[in-house]
Amino acid sequence: MPGMEKLHLEDVLEDSPQTRNLLRVFENDAFALKKYTLGLHNCCQRIMKAQNELCAATQALSQQLRDYEIQTFPLEPEDSILTTTLKQFSSYLDDVSSIQQVLSAQYSETMMYPMSRFIQADLEEVSTLCEMFQIATTEHESAIKNYMKLPKKKENDRQRMEYNEELYGMRKKFHQTGLHYYSSLNALQYKRKCSLLEPILGYMHAQRAFFQMGQDAVCKKEIEEFLNNINASVQGVQKELQQDTKKTVDLIDTLEQQSVQQYHAEPNPEMPYIPPNTQLAQKGGYLFIRSKQLIATRWDRCFFFTQGGNLMCQPKDEVAGSLSLDLNEPGVLAEPYETDDRRFVFHVSSPKLRKSVVLQAENERERDEWICTINNIVRESGYVKSKSPQQQQAVKERTPSTTSSTKESGGSSPDMANVNSSASLGSPHAPKPAPATNDMLLSDVPIQFDLQPSIDDITDVTPNLQGPPKRINPFDQTTGEVLDTLDSAIADSHYVESFVVRFLGSMEVKADRGEPLVLETMRQIMAARAIHNVFRMTESRLVVSSDNMRLIDPATNIVRTVFALADISFWAAHNENKRLFGFITRNRQTGLPNPSFACHVFECNVSAEEICSAIQTATKLAFQALMEKKAVEKIQKVKAKEKNILLQNIQNLEDADSDEELNKLPLSPDGKYLVLTATEDDDEMLEDTNYVDTQMTQQVKDLVVTQEEEGVDDSEA
Repeated sequence: MPGMEKLHLEDVLEDSPQTRNLLRVFENDAFALKKYTLGLHNCCQRIMKAQNELCAATQALSQQLRDYEIQTFPLEPEDSILTTTLKQFSSYLDDVSSIQQVLSAQYSETMMYPMSRFIQADLEEVSTLCEMFQIATTEHESAIKNYMKLPKKKENDRQRMEYNEELYGMRKKFHQTGLHYYSSLNALQYKRKCSLLEPILGYMHAQRAFFQMGQDAVCKKEIEEFLNNINASVQGVQKELQQDTKKTVDLIDTLEQQSVQQYHAEPNPEMPYIPPNTQLAQKGGYLFIRSKQLIATRWDRCFFFTQGGNLMCQPKDEVAGSLSLDLNEPGVLAEPYETDDRRFVFHVSSPKLRKSVVLQAENERERDEWICTINNIVRESGYVKSKSPQQQQAVKERTPSTTSSTKESGGSSPDMANVNSSASLGSPHAPKPAPATNDMLLSDVPIQFDLQPSIDDITDVTPNLQGPPKRINPFDQTTGEVLDTLDSAIADSHYVESFVVRFLGSMEVKADRGEPLVLETMRQIMAARAIHNVFRMTESRLVVSSDNMRLIDPATNIVRTVFALADISFWAAHNENKRLFGFITRNRQTGLPNPSFACHVFECNVSAEEICSAIQTATKLAFQALMEKKAVEKIQKVKAKEKNILLQNIQNLEDADSDEELNKLPLSPDGKYLVLTATEDDDEMLEDTNYVDTQMTQQVKDLVVTQEEEGVDDSEA
C-alpha cells in the first residue's frame, strides 16, 4: 500500500537510536491493535453465543408447542383445533431453527475462524518475537561488553578468540531475530487491513444468506394463507371475548342486584318480605350440623342436599357426599328445635333408626324451606317403597330438577338414587343400582359387598409340608406378607405373587371385557358405598400364581375364593385412583346356554398396575403351559396309535397261514418289511409326528431281517 510506514531491515544490525525509536512506535501500535482485536473478538463471541442461544430457544419453543398435545387439560377436548394449530406452528419453527443453525455454522466459519486465526497466528507471533528480540538484545550487549574488556597483552589470545566467537554468535542471533521481528511488524500493517475486515465481511454474507433462506422458507403461499387464517381466527376469538366480557359484566351487575338480599344472613327490615317456598321437593345448601364430643358439642358447616329420598352431607374437602339420614323410613319428621341457645335450629328425626340430625340454618326462611322440603320428600316425593313405578314416575315429573351445584356436589350419578337403602351393611347382597348410562351394565342387579365363598372353595392352605417355608414375592417391600407354607398346587407353580387387597364389591355385567365397563362398575360400586355408608371392607391376601388366583384370609390362611385363570377375561386399573383395580370373570353354570359375567373391584396398598402386571404374567405362563401340555398329549396319542398299529400288524403276521393272507398284509414293494399306514382321519396328526412313524417302521424292518437270518419260512412267520 502506498504511504505505509515500514521498518527498514537494513538498519537492524546498526540498531541506531532513531531505529529504536521507530521500533518503539511500531511496538506500541501492535500492542494497541492486539487490545482492540481482543475486544472485537469478544463482540463476535457474544453474537455467536446469542445465535446459538436463539437456535436452542427456538428448538425449545417448538418442543413446547408439541408437548401441548400430551398435556392433560380437564377442560380441553382431545381433538382440539388449538392442538392441531400448535403442531403446525411447531413444524414451521423447526424450519426456522434449521435456518438459524445454518447461520450459526456460517458465523463460526466466516467470522470467528478468521478472527481467532489472526489473534493466535499473527498477534501472538509478534508478542513472542518481541520477547525473543529483547533477550537477543540483552545477550548482544553483554557479549560486546565482555569483548571490549579484553587487555592488550598477547598472552590472552585464547580468551580474545573466545570472546570474539561469543560476540559473533550473539550478533548473528540478534541480527536474525531483529530481521524476523521487523518483518513481522511490517507484515502486521498489511494484515491489519484484511484481518479486521474479513470477519465483518463474513458476518454480512452470512446475514444475507440467512435472510435469503428465511425468505424462501417462510415467505411461502401456504404459510401466508395459514398465518392469515390464524390471524382472522384470533381476531374472531378476541371479538367473541369482548362480547362475552360485556355480557359477563352485565350478568355480574344483575346478579349483584338480585343477591343484595342474600348478603344479609337475616333479611333487612327495609327490604320486601319474601316468604319461604313450601312446595320444594329438592334442596341443597350449607347448614351447620351438631355433633357431640365427650361432654361438649361441636357445630360444623357442611353442604347438605337431598337425593333419591336421602339427606346427604358433603364436607368441603370431600369429593362425594355421604348419607346423613334415610328419609324413606316411616315416621321421619323435620321440625324446629331449641338447643344450645342457637337460632334457626331444626332437627330431622327417625324413630325407627333412633337417629336425630340437628341442623342450623342462616335465617328463618332457610329453616322453614328445609323443613318443608324434607317433609314433602317424606310425604309425597323421592323414593318411597310403598309406591308403584307409575306413582314414582308421576312424582319424578312433578319434581323440579336439581341445581347445578347440587349435582356437582353429590359425587354420584343421579341414576344411583334408586339404590335400595333397606339392605343392611353386613348383607352380601346390598342395594341394586338403577340402569347406568353405559348399556353394558345390567339393570336391577345386586351389588355384593361381602365375599361369600361356597363350601367347596373353603380350604386350608397350611398342610404339614416338609422342607423350608416358601417366601412369596420376596422383593415386595410394601406388603411384607410371607406365607409360611402353601398347598401343593401353589407350591408347584412357576410364578407366585402376593398382595394385600380389600374387597369393595362386585356386580354382574353384560360383556366380558372392556376398560370403560370396569371403570363404570367401579363408579357404581363406590357411589353405592358412599350413599349407604358402607365403610367396612374385607381384607384378604391375593395370591396370583400361574395356576389360579386365590383370596386368602390373612388371619387363618383359609382360602375364601378361587378364580381360575381360564375364567378371568379382562382386568384393568383405575385411570385416576392408582389404588383401585378390577377384573371380569366368567361364571359357567350348568343348565344355562351362555355364561354370565361378573366384575370384581378391589383396593390395594401398592400400585394397581403392579397387580395387573402380575395377572398378565400369570396368564401368559398358564397359556404357555397349556400349549405345551396339548403338544405332549398329541404326541403321546400319536405314539399310542402307531404302537397299536404295529402290534396289530405283527399279530396279523403271526396269524397268517398262507401266501394269500400274507399278500394282504401292508408290505413294502420288495416284501421285506411291513409298512405302517394310518386311517384318513389320522393323516393330519401323523404329518406332525413323522419321526414316530420312522422309528416304528425301522423296528418292524429289523424284526423281519432277524427272522430271515434265523431261517424262518414265510408260512411259519
